[in-house]
Amino acid sequence: MPKNTPMIELPGGTFHMGSNGPETWTADAEGPVRKVHLKPFQIDAHTVTNEQFQEFIKATKYTTDAEKYGWSFVFAGLLKQKKTRHRPHPKHPWWLGVKNATWQHPKGPGSDIKKILHHPVTHVSWNDAQAYATWAGKQLPTEAQWEYAARGGLPSRLYPWGDELTPHGQHRCNIWQGHFPNNNTRQDGYFATAPATAFPPFPFGLYNMIGNVWEWCTDWWSTNFKTTPTPQNPSGPPTGKEKVMRGGSYLCHHSYCNRYRNSARTKNTPDTSTGNIGFRCVLNTQP
Repeated sequence: MPKNTPMIELPGGTFHMGSNGPETWTADAEGPVRKVHLKPFQIDAHTVTNEQFQEFIKATKYTTDAEKYGWSFVFAGLLKQKKTRHRPHPKHPWWLGVKNATWQHPKGPGSDIKKILHHPVTHVSWNDAQAYATWAGKQLPTEAQWEYAARGGLPSRLYPWGDELTPHGQHRCNIWQGHFPNNNTRQDGYFATAPATAFPPFPFGLYNMIGNVWEWCTDWWSTNFKTTPTPQNPSGPPTGKEKVMRGGSYLCHHSYCNRYRNSARTKNTPDTSTGNIGFRCVLNTQP
């Protein structure tokens, strides 16, 4: 079991999931707004860190998908070594498939995690996150659990703390400022990941539910939702090709991806890993 993993106990109950606002991405099916009922559960106060994932690797000798494939996606702006072997993403040129980039070498060969042990682990696929959760005696959150936790008991809000991105001029999350992808002004203090407990906690006592790193959920991706009767502890369709991710990351910017919102969602294949995807776990205390 990993050490020092604080969990927050949430009471569950009925809440309104999704959004129909003008900021939503229609193709992502953030709506319709629907009532969902959840049993009580516990959730990690912050994403799993490099240090915690390192414990898992030492205990299990697990091999991540990025290590099996021999490469993972790294944001081009993080690469200082011009000769690093890479393959550009066909649609998003700011992503480079870098040889031997892994959770312990997040910028590829020559990089390490010594100074970022308390940052979220990255370059972990859904398969890797699921393996860690099983080892820790926990589960990955359902998409409904994740959104309920992010909302913090505040209904119909864009962000966990309210509707204003920077209340009183204060940054509450780690996202891109400036002009993406060429200029990040770092007004929030970070260029890449921030520590897992950076910024004040949200209403439920949770850190970085939006921004910093995308978070894997257990659900297979779907754009069709049951609205009546009120779904009870929904967990997505039984099968699929892609898994849900929530929360946005340090690369999200309003000019192309304002998915740093409570209702925002996206997807990826279970074996995909990048430098901006991580996860946190839940503990379902009731059958």
